[in-house]
Amino acid sequence: MKRREFITLLGGAAAAWPLAARAQQPAMPVIGFLHPSSPDAYRLRAFRQGLKEMGFIEGENVAIEYRWANDQVDRLPGLATELVQRRLAVIAAGGVSAFAAKAASTTVPIVFLAGEDPVKLGLVSSLARPGGNLTGINFLSNELAAKRLELLRELVAGAIRIAVLVDPVTANEATLRDAGAAARAMGLQIQVLTAGTIREIDGAFATLVNERADALFVGPGPFLIDRRVQLALLAVLHRVPAIYQDRLNTEAGGLMSYGGSLGDAWRQVGAYTGRILKGAKPADLPVVQSSKFELVINASTARMLGITVPDKLLVAADEVIE
Repeated sequence: MKRREFITLLGGAAAAWPLAARAQQPAMPVIGFLHPSSPDAYRLRAFRQGLKEMGFIEGENVAIEYRWANDQVDRLPGLATELVQRRLAVIAAGGVSAFAAKAASTTVPIVFLAGEDPVKLGLVSSLARPGGNLTGINFLSNELAAKRLELLRELVAGAIRIAVLVDPVTANEATLRDAGAAARAMGLQIQVLTAGTIREIDGAFATLVNERADALFVGPGPFLIDRRVQLALLAVLHRVPAIYQDRLNTEAGGLMSYGGSLGDAWRQVGAYTGRILKGAKPADLPVVQSSKFELVINASTARMLGITVPDKLLVAADEVIE
């Protein structure tokens, strides 16, 4: 072979090497994100932060396929099936969407965010050793009903009749039972109202006004968080003091909230998702129990309602919004 031909051949092979190397690079892993509600920047920002802590950045070294049910829970099984067919590396599932994800696959790793004990819910067999293809975060949102009622009674002196507003999709017997037992122990009377749509929230407020409720206890769930502005406006309009599960409601104008940090919980979901991308197995990752709880009071809303917040609550609050 002549020297010139050899150099030409060598140059062609060298040019092909980068193409071959690129062809051999592993495909970017894909995460499925499944949620019963609508897109929310707060949840996504926290989830991406958790991924980043594990070294994953969307669009750079990981892709995310989003599926939102927009409060139409009956769509979740179909959306979960769509995600499973994408051959994902892992699914992050919020709230009731975890059940749809679990039904759709017994092999794809699933990281859930649950509002109560996932063992009782049937998502995992044990908190310490989940087994199977699921693990996640227990947000404890449904297990703080008694504490929220106690705080509401401290804030609204003389309150007896308490309206309890729940989303029928996320409400469960345990939550209502705990709230009922706590109310009876405190000498409170509760009336349970359900609302799963915008109009039903309007109707619930009309009912509690007619029934002359002294205060409102807003139950947990993504729908009632997403409707936080509507709830805050109606509560001020009808001069009804209310307590919520999440600080997002209070930031939107709600009077008071107490519960686990939703942002921190979603950050932990992102971190667990990243650990699975690095090779960890759900069966070996213990379910994380939320340990960060926040009492947030909106002093501006209190003034509009003519309520003087007791010094005891102001001192105990993690944040007072002016």
